[in-house]
Amino acid sequence: ALRDQMAEAAKMEEFERAGKLRDQLEALERASESTDNALSDSIFSDFIAIHQDITHAAISIFRVRAGRVISSRSWMMDLANLPEESSLLEACINRVYQDFEIGREILVNQDIESGALAEYLSERAGYKVTIKRPERGEKSEILDMVKRNANQALIQFLSKRANDAGVSGRALEDLASALNLEELPLRIECFDISNIQGTSVVASMVVFEDGQAKKSEYRRFGIDDKEKFDDTRAMHHVITRRFKRYLAEKDLDLNEIELSGGARPKFAYPPQLVIVDGGKGQVNAAARAFAELGITDIALVGLAKRLEEIWFADQSYPVILDRHSEALYLVQRIRDEAHRFAITFHRSKRSKLMLESLLDEIDNLGEVRRAVLLEHFGSIAALSKASFEQIAALPGIGPKSAESIVSSLANSESSYSVDTSTGEIVERS
Repeated sequence: ALRDQMAEAAKMEEFERAGKLRDQLEALERASESTDNALSDSIFSDFIAIHQDITHAAISIFRVRAGRVISSRSWMMDLANLPEESSLLEACINRVYQDFEIGREILVNQDIESGALAEYLSERAGYKVTIKRPERGEKSEILDMVKRNANQALIQFLSKRANDAGVSGRALEDLASALNLEELPLRIECFDISNIQGTSVVASMVVFEDGQAKKSEYRRFGIDDKEKFDDTRAMHHVITRRFKRYLAEKDLDLNEIELSGGARPKFAYPPQLVIVDGGKGQVNAAARAFAELGITDIALVGLAKRLEEIWFADQSYPVILDRHSEALYLVQRIRDEAHRFAITFHRSKRSKLMLESLLDEIDNLGEVRRAVLLEHFGSIAALSKASFEQIAALPGIGPKSAESIVSSLANSESSYSVDTSTGEIVERS
């Protein structure tokens, strides 16, 4: 039926509708492929999963009859339009059953507050309807798959929305208005500090221009562990480093540099807005750096994690953005990207430090050989994948040292593991 509807829509040149029907058909085919011959033929249920962020919720349904997925679909719901008298679950289920016949057994991934919704659906349907949340077994596993479908639908929707120039423009206008900025923040830089108990401190700087990530402008900052930086000292240090470079490069003739084939200065462009990840402490540290450098024309705020409060250094109370606003969604996306970028750098740095510690414990392995191994492998995970022959073939290593290295790796396996989903080295306690 879906295929016929898609063909009819294309024939009538309703291409947007045809595209949506095509997407539904592909989702149904994927679901059927993954569940064929795997489900009990006694299952006659509607599986509904909801996955949400701060502004939107994705709803996905798999309708299973006699153990086969007969239809699959996803919807998006703007949480700003959620009726005040309805819970998210009620609103989502009502949306689903605008388009489908009500299932006799509805399985959901949300807590069910009362039996009122099932009673209401039973009255609408003319037969008994039950709503349950399975905790284990085959039905719980199917629901997990539907939730993954909802999660993917939300990611695709938000990605498309983030790349919409109109949405980005509105977000920048809303943000400028909420923060009382003198101009649109067309370039925003966000700084995040990552550390574990003050060691392996690293910082990231991510850049968004016109509301979009500009990854070519991202920067990472290593910080000397010997200085024992806490987050606020590290923030002061990094802001100072970045904007010292700006002051040194801002008067350069960029056109002349580009015409002569020179490299574009990394820090010559100032942002209209700097966001630091953290609350009053972090934004005050960044403000001290600005004051010491004499910078007065760049807006500076801190974004606190707990309640998503936006702090100015010279104000006693934070700015609270509307929780469904495009402006809040933009600053959250920027902050999350800075955090991701810092964590990625932090993991690689920690992995290198652990490799250094391992090599330090190997007898008769001098400084030159350690440097060769560090340069070539960079982490315990990479060294562990290398064969004896690959290690021995490195300059200055040879079979004897390779044997010691392989033996030390084997003895150290009980003290660490590798998270295969992230590549992170995890120390066992």
